[in-house]
Amino acid sequence: MKLSILMPVYNEEARVAAAVKQALDVSYPCEIELVIVDDGSRDRTVEILTAIDDPQVKVFRHERNQGKGAAIATAARSATGDYMVILDADLEYDPQDIPKLLQPVIDGYSEVVYGNRSFGGHSSYSFWYVMGNKGVTLAANVLFNSYIGDLETCYKLMPVALYRSLNIRSRGFGMEAEVTGKLLRRGVRPYEVPISYRARSREEGKKITWKDGVEALWILGKERIRRKPGS
Repeated sequence: MKLSILMPVYNEEARVAAAVKQALDVSYPCEIELVIVDDGSRDRTVEILTAIDDPQVKVFRHERNQGKGAAIATAARSATGDYMVILDADLEYDPQDIPKLLQPVIDGYSEVVYGNRSFGGHSSYSFWYVMGNKGVTLAANVLFNSYIGDLETCYKLMPVALYRSLNIRSRGFGMEAEVTGKLLRRGVRPYEVPISYRARSREEGKKITWKDGVEALWILGKERIRRKPGS
């Protein structure tokens, strides 16, 4: 197995070097590649990425900012692994958890694995952020008669071919809801494993807002009522 770690980056000059180092320092149970897409950064992010000299790392760039979904689309097209997982460059997620995501695949339990965050005082950005996440996840469970614990998690591991087949159209953070909605609509129930998480503050660069939560609900509803091919 080869794992492609897809890292979208936008204006992360303070964190991207550490994020790359942390991702490469993990002892993985398989071959990996780190596919980084700079999504039109206007700070020193591009300069930092250009200086990386590692055969496991591939760097691509969007000339203008297009959104997380667009960056992941570029990374997924360029990935050469059998499986992929998304890792943001904001240091909120610990790459040491990625082998835990791989284990259910290695053991033959599932091809799709989500990292499930448990929010606490040290790990939640705000009360409303956590409630918004729980609300969007609840909506998905009601709409698709499922019981997942964390729809908005960054850690979504699945075969690269499966992700490509989903034909994700959302350019921004809405891609999280679209991926999950399309998987649930196909009857794919992600296997979940607990992961660590530390949310950063708005001052530290957190980008997601309440508008993204509203968009996620709209996308889930649209996926629920969309006709299946051939129907």
